[in-house]
Amino acid sequence: MKKFLLACAALVLSTAAFAQILEPVKWSTSVEKVSDTEFNLVSKATIEKGWHLYSQNVPADGPIATSFIYDDSEGNFTIVGNTTEEEGHTIQDPVFEMEIKYFENKATFKQRIQVKEGAATVNGFVEFMVCDDSRCLPPSEVELTFNLPKVSVAASGNETAANVTASEETHVTETPEASHEVAAASTHDTVVKESVEGSDKSDSKRGLFTIFILAFLSGFAALLTPCVFPMIPMTVSFFTKQSKNKAVGIKNAIIYGICIIVIYVLLGTAVTGIFGADALNALAANPWFNIIFFVLLVVFAVSFLGAFEIMLPNSWANKVDSQADRGGLVGIFFMALALAIVSFSCTGPIVGTLLVEAASKGGIAPIVGMLGFSLAIALPFALFAAFPGWLNSLPKSGGWLNTVKVVLGFLELALAFKFLSNADYIMQWHILEREVFIAIWIAVFGALAFYLFGKIQLPHDSPLSHISVGRLGLGLITLTFTIYMIPGLWGAPLNLISAFPPPPNYSESPYGVGYKNAGGGVATADSHEALPEGAHLMAPHNIMAFHDYETGLAYAKKVGKPVMIDFTGYTCVNCRKMENNVWVKSEILEILKNDVVLISLYVDDKKELPEDMKVEYVSRPGKFMKDFGDKWSDLQASRYKANSQPFYVIMDHEENSLIDPVGYTPDVAEYKSWLNEGISKFGK
Repeated sequence: MKKFLLACAALVLSTAAFAQILEPVKWSTSVEKVSDTEFNLVSKATIEKGWHLYSQNVPADGPIATSFIYDDSEGNFTIVGNTTEEEGHTIQDPVFEMEIKYFENKATFKQRIQVKEGAATVNGFVEFMVCDDSRCLPPSEVELTFNLPKVSVAASGNETAANVTASEETHVTETPEASHEVAAASTHDTVVKESVEGSDKSDSKRGLFTIFILAFLSGFAALLTPCVFPMIPMTVSFFTKQSKNKAVGIKNAIIYGICIIVIYVLLGTAVTGIFGADALNALAANPWFNIIFFVLLVVFAVSFLGAFEIMLPNSWANKVDSQADRGGLVGIFFMALALAIVSFSCTGPIVGTLLVEAASKGGIAPIVGMLGFSLAIALPFALFAAFPGWLNSLPKSGGWLNTVKVVLGFLELALAFKFLSNADYIMQWHILEREVFIAIWIAVFGALAFYLFGKIQLPHDSPLSHISVGRLGLGLITLTFTIYMIPGLWGAPLNLISAFPPPPNYSESPYGVGYKNAGGGVATADSHEALPEGAHLMAPHNIMAFHDYETGLAYAKKVGKPVMIDFTGYTCVNCRKMENNVWVKSEILEILKNDVVLISLYVDDKKELPEDMKVEYVSRPGKFMKDFGDKWSDLQASRYKANSQPFYVIMDHEENSLIDPVGYTPDVAEYKSWLNEGISKFGK
């Protein structure tokens, strides 16, 4: 009897280990006073040991990033800058093949706001995803409430109650910037919070530096276009000949360069100001913005290829040019503005591409990008004015300038499909899967190679009597890169461009173009049975899987096989570990392909539910579902009292579990034993 009770207790504990609703992150809120009208909204995450919370800045094909939304619809406050975060940990993730930043134990996020008189409360919510070494939880949303002190009160320093959740609290504290205002007051009641803005700078510094370098190189590329390059000797000669002496000419040329920098930096500032730094931070994960970016870059690319020119109105150039005759600093500024307008047909697409890329990074990235771009444009004017003898070493203008422009057009066209790929992956449309993306890049860079070899002529090209050594070298590099990408159609990893195409699991077939499922775990090009309605071949193993519960269950009844439910996620790290390390084993693959009907339910599927399916959660009464991910996560939580992924269930046609569900099981033998035991109970 004692052994029986111990066995029952072990069974209960084993089941409880997986059948539980996990809440490893608790959120609390507070308010820091910066001045009478400025406050920091502080969101603090307390993370259970062993779990990690992802950063706000995660690449598009990676896990779900942490994001904050603040409700400013009533106009009681203005968001200043973007939400800052601590330094955290950054690793090279082998599953997603990218650098990913996350937090352990705790994380603090701050958002600066400027408050109008009468504002009392700021509401918002945070969306986040957490994982440990064996499982991940689906994206969660937590409502946040920040209670503000009255704007007219100099400094309260008192904690106030919050109405967030039962486990959350809001209090008001003073930042070091405002502490001098309350030094004579009750300073012993003031809790000074550690600022995270300084620590966040070290993490964002690399991203901004990368933007600056890319923009700087793009500025040099813009110099080598037909609209800008011929202006260098003309402008430098003007300053050196029209000035009273050489020193004045150099000074004017330097001022001219500074004016160019100011003009483009103001453009970057305008983009940040119009969209808002906080809004820009979310662009990379927004499918509709990615589609807009795709269209913009295609238009820019077609313009560079010679179909048409993007030009600002001539009246603008005429008005600005007339002001350039005024002389002095004002005249020099308008000369720089005239250069920006006249050269827009060449620089516009490059500037637009930079702003698109920088805007997706958020914060001050557009300003940093324009600083780098304009610095590269301005430097030659100042340097050649200081050393006019260098002008003799400049190559003569000619058809090669248009070649540079066309090459940039091909590069922009290739980059455009990265943004379309982001949108497709986020929405799971499966239009631009990995093979299609690679095929498009092969076509684009292959055409570029033919162009460089002189086999393709475009509208504004000069007659080509011979190919220069430089052009031949660039053509060979491009051709080599094109050939390198071809094996990617057959499953090659393509490490050189791993950040650009969709991940391997988002593909038509893990074995490449033309290969199909032969049923027994072998892929051939000739043998293939038609997939049943609603089924998909699941990469990277070519396992037939259903993504809809009811459809998969109906098919299982039809063929007389047990059902295996795979609660998973597109951004679930540990799900990919199971698929890449365990499912790939021949003994497991054979079972999944032949002995069960696999239903993979993605708890982070963002496809919107039809209106009639947006019903109330069973597991969370009072809240309503929005997308398919909500539907599947509610099914897991309500039926199995669990919310972590991966989570595997084997059940019969009456939807009864045949064996206790399991989660992350990296031991192949143990996982095989669980599969066989569950399948053996089917039909008994």
